[in-house]
Amino acid sequence: MRTRHTGRHRLGTPGLVHCVEHRQVSDALAEHRRNWLTAMLVPAKHSIAGLRRRARVAAYERALAPATT
Repeated sequence: MRTRHTGRHRLGTPGLVHCVEHRQVSDALAEHRRNWLTAMLVPAKHSIAGLRRRARVAAYERALAPATT
């Protein structure tokens, strides 16, 4: 699987290889890979955190403030 954005790994610096070329890393990623259905139905954890943060900011902006004049 090739992507435009290639990650680099500092382990074994001379050639700098993509992290998934390390067997332990690729095995761990394959074990935790989500299928296409769960990827569509359940957002990633970082997406949920962003939604919560934006919701908190929006609620703060909509909060009623007493008139000062």
